Amino acid sequence: MSMKTLGVGFVGAGPATQAIHIPTLARLTDSFHVAHVMDVDAEVAKAVADRVGAAHSASLEELLADPSVDVVAICSPPQFHTEQVAAACRAGVRAVLCEKPLATSGQDAARIAEVVRETGVPLVVGAMHTFDPAWQWGFERMDAMPHTVRSRIVLPPNARFEDAATEVIERPEFPKRDLSTPEAEAAFLSGVLFNLVIHDLPLVRRFAPDVDRIEFARGIEPFAYVMRYRSGDTLVDLTGGLSANWRPDWSLEAISPSRSLRVGFTPSYVHAGSAGAEVSTPDGTERMRRDRHNGYEGEWVRLARYARSRTANSTEVQEMVQDLQYTVDLSAAVATKVLEDVR
Repeated sequence: MSMKTLGVGFVGAGPATQAIHIPTLARLTDSFHVAHVMDVDAEVAKAVADRVGAAHSASLEELLADPSVDVVAICSPPQFHTEQVAAACRAGVRAVLCEKPLATSGQDAARIAEVVRETGVPLVVGAMHTFDPAWQWGFERMDAMPHTVRSRIVLPPNARFEDAATEVIERPEFPKRDLSTPEAEAAFLSGVLFNLVIHDLPLVRRFAPDVDRIEFARGIEPFAYVMRYRSGDTLVDLTGGLSANWRPDWSLEAISPSRSLRVGFTPSYVHAGSAGAEVSTPDGTERMRRDRHNGYEGEWVRLARYARSRTANSTEVQEMVQDLQYTVDLSAAVATKVLEDVR
């Protein structure tokens, strides 16, 4: 098989494409080149494409008809993922990368899985933490289900790190947050789960596979959250917030009777190698030496392997669907808890 580099077509030219994926592909030039950039804003598509010498368009159909596009990266708003992933698979590309969340409902995620099964086109979801060498190292060293899992995400706004990665063209405006009513608070927490905590939820699910009972759920002005729930005998704490004045701290902990794991991730948009990880037991602490490769590279390396071998990955896609369903179930349970607490 020819070892020419794979041409990537980007659907959506926002900050994730500009500040995450294009810089990542610049480190993987033996495998990839940017072939086409599509965005509904034709001027943004052209500006981003011109940086990398790629074609541009404002039409998904035009991108999928481009013979230089071997793999497609779906980086559009989540409500468009189902139809766009399906269209890419049916167009016969070699592989598809879809940014998280895979879909906005379990039904749509299942539809994507069915299209993948029908077409045999491999799919990778851009959940970069699942591909991080530090997470993989630490997970392999846990010898029992933990009694406590903690995800903590304390960050400044994304723009700080986006600007460190590239000069972003046309950032989208985010709607103002509203916590004035229980319904608004429930919607805020759902947004937190689908847009922020979803980075860690696939990892949490490995230790806490069910959402049995929500013990506490609150949104806090201006942008912070606390959620606690039970999965069998495991207690899960999800906490975090955004503030320009706080030191970044993105960590995942899992504590069992015999050992504890802590993984410290870099903030999104930071290209500085892997997370750090350590496992502690009564006999001492073992630390992983940071890898120069991060989860962003890991997901693209996986995609390249699938694309070159044309290996279908339906079993792996089912795991991705279950990860999405876990987020859907947790969001619904949190909303119920918030509304029940005010009755």
